[in-house]
Amino acid sequence: MDVTEAYQRLVSHSKETAYLGSAIAVLHWDQRTQIPPKGHAHRVGQLAILAKMRHKMVTDPIIGEMLAVVEGSELTHDPFSIEAVNIREWRRSYDRAVKISEELAVALARASAEGQSAWEKARPKNEWGLFKPYLERIVFLKREQAEALGYEQEPYDALLDDYERGETARSLEPIFARLRPALVDLLERIKGSARVPDLSLQRMRFSIADQESFAKAIAIRIGYDMDAGRLDVSAHPFTTGIGPGDVRITTRYKESSFSEAFFSVIHEAGHALYHQGLPLEHWGTPFCRPISLGINESQSRMWENMVARSAAFWRRFYPEAQAKFAALHNVPFESFLLSVNEVTPSLIRTEADEVTYNLHVLLRFELEVALVRGDLQVDDLPAAWNEKMRAYLGLTPPDHSSGVMQDVHWSSGSIGYFPTYTLGNLNAAQFFAKAEEEISDLEDQISRGEFSELLGWLRRNIHSQGSRYLPRDLIRHVTGEALDPKYLIDYLSTKYGELYGV
Repeated sequence: MDVTEAYQRLVSHSKETAYLGSAIAVLHWDQRTQIPPKGHAHRVGQLAILAKMRHKMVTDPIIGEMLAVVEGSELTHDPFSIEAVNIREWRRSYDRAVKISEELAVALARASAEGQSAWEKARPKNEWGLFKPYLERIVFLKREQAEALGYEQEPYDALLDDYERGETARSLEPIFARLRPALVDLLERIKGSARVPDLSLQRMRFSIADQESFAKAIAIRIGYDMDAGRLDVSAHPFTTGIGPGDVRITTRYKESSFSEAFFSVIHEAGHALYHQGLPLEHWGTPFCRPISLGINESQSRMWENMVARSAAFWRRFYPEAQAKFAALHNVPFESFLLSVNEVTPSLIRTEADEVTYNLHVLLRFELEVALVRGDLQVDDLPAAWNEKMRAYLGLTPPDHSSGVMQDVHWSSGSIGYFPTYTLGNLNAAQFFAKAEEEISDLEDQISRGEFSELLGWLRRNIHSQGSRYLPRDLIRHVTGEALDPKYLIDYLSTKYGELYGV
């Protein structure tokens, strides 16, 4: 068999696997948005059998045989060509997949589906005892997965690498070490500010129907193609890239809060813009995939915070918000802007402000490392969570629902995911600084409600690159520098220094 035939067989196999993966994605989306309460048990069985089918496909020995033909061929001479990138990624995926037994792959899929269902029932009722055995099963299986994949330093590294290529617990430590004291210092200065957000905004009511129509209109305005997507409600906001022409987002609404739903919609729309901007002509191959969750998260955090929470953005859209929501008619612009950028330690990560958000991530990262290492048991997790909340944010959760059970990630088996949120913030700040450098009037464009040039810049430099560059290589390729926390620290210090006069 020649190189061309082997490569085309790999492409065909990859696309077949991707179609199966997209079917699994639809079932997961349905489970989190539309499924009848009595349908969860059947969904667990569906996902388990599909996971078994997918495992057989991704571990098919034919992949190894075809890779042996194409590796080292002329297709790989340029390491950044589409063919070379696909071959590199196929090799990585295959080598990892064959280390996981079919039994473990199915067990993980089943435990994640069952765990998510249990979490959705237990969290509203604050029933930690109902959820705990499911989480114990997931942690046990994730430890098995880490051992099967192998690692050099920490078992956690094997799981983190699923989400953030090339990162390890040790490589993250110096980043967090620089970030944490800067955030704590900024938070202390803000606490001493005489400027206090208008608390009357927290007592206002915003129609859910109006929230949905306003948020959807803004998502479309920044570039989200609703003909290739949809907006639904879920217990935890998320984005699902099912395939070309189908990238879905969700949010959750509270009548008492304008910010929670609006900014989650813009956040998820940022993810969706990335998926819609991938090189879709190569869909089904690794080249048409986000290279990491940290890069993916940079897109959502950039649109949510650096664009949609900016003064420039609201100079354009606050009059529209006032026209839509009667509660805002007599609220001055400055009061509204400070309100949507309010800094105060809070219990819920998804509602956290930009300054304290990364402290929430650090807490979860440290707990995950201890769980996977075996230094912390699930039974002791609530107490450990509360202890770190007091240490980092000065708060003690009144219940498990606003504490250890607040996130969906552990229930769905996504252990190793949380650090990508902080990496996303770091990446976003560095990318945005470069975009401001290359788009000289970017702030003015945002204040006019014009986003096409920024989106075009992101499409050229990030979205269309797919998996060509590994995460830290992409940062260097786009910005000319290695990943540097100074950009996030400078951004936060400047923005909140101005808002709070500190």
